[in-house]
Amino acid sequence: MKKSFKLTAPNKAPARQVDSVKHEINKYIARERRKTVAKNADFWDFDCKFGDDAANAEKIELTEINKCIDKTVAEEKEAFYIEILAKPGHKTKTK
Repeated sequence: MKKSFKLTAPNKAPARQVDSVKHEINKYIARERRKTVAKNADFWDFDCKFGDDAANAEKIELTEINKCIDKTVAEEKEAFYIEILAKPGHKTKTK
């Protein structure tokens, strides 16, 4: 998913629009996780980028997406760009 989201909509309250955006992102992540994992992989991992636009997007962790969205809302920005790409993940051995 490579997409720009607007945080304002003419027919929605700003808080509802933010909830709608978060829901769409979570729905995409859940859909990707349901896909069959390759034989040499253990799970689906995600590469994520977040920013004002595609050129200024910075790498973030999957768990930081909602925090970044909330920060963008607090800064009263009208839109943001997010990139979430699924990749095969491998478990690491613990000591």
